Amino acid sequence: MSNIIKFSEVESKILNIRNMHVILDRDVAVLYGVETKRINEAVRNNSDKFPGGYIITLDNEEHSNLRSIFSTANTSSMTRVPPTAFTEKGLYMLATILKSPQATQTTRLLLGEIFIVLNNYKVEGYMSHTSL
Repeated sequence: MSNIIKFSEVESKILNIRNMHVILDRDVAVLYGVETKRINEAVRNNSDKFPGGYIITLDNEEHSNLRSIFSTANTSSMTRVPPTAFTEKGLYMLATILKSPQATQTTRLLLGEIFIVLNNYKVEGYMSHTSL
């Protein structure tokens, strides 16, 4: 695998939106080594695999908050498509669609380590990740 993903790279991309740990579509695309539009196409072409609770579409207020928190982020107010965010279940389902070695390696890291750590934080009442 040419591009090994580190725990810290993934952990820094996890946000808390609507009391859920999520990763934005643009960050998932970077981690999986594809363009954001490919992630969204995969979801659109397999919508039956993404029921409620698997992905969320940020509303205008959440998108605005995101832009203010990450002023250098690629979250232009001119974007035509509101950002989406993947929950743990959504990332797992996405991994069944994207078959690249980098997607597989990233998913193993996400599901095998990071969300376990985050669930422990939730149980302990501790939240260190960015909340919107």
